[in-house]
Amino acid sequence: MRLLRRKDYPEGRFTLAFVGYGDESEQAVLELTYNWGVDKYDLGNAYGHIAIEVEDAYKACEAVAAKGGKVTRAAGPMKHGNTVIAFVEDPDGYKIEFIQAGTAGWSRQSGD
Repeated sequence: MRLLRRKDYPEGRFTLAFVGYGDESEQAVLELTYNWGVDKYDLGNAYGHIAIEVEDAYKACEAVAAKGGKVTRAAGPMKHGNTVIAFVEDPDGYKIEFIQAGTAGWSRQSGD
């Protein structure tokens, strides 16, 4: 995998890095979060969640709730940016983040 893009969030003290094997328009990528000032992650707490892009985070949350799923963070802008995100929980308690397409403030082509 190679680094496709990254973005620092100084106010939140974290960096997002997106890695993959090819162009995001054609292949899936992984979003990795580096929390500034964390020297060590222990086995069991290093994995926080997966993130997937959805067309409409609000509708995606409604669909999860309608099927009895758990929405742990309603859709809305993230605290340190304009990206619309939401979090739901899988049956085992792992978090899944929805990122609304077109709201991230960066372009896949420019790498911003």
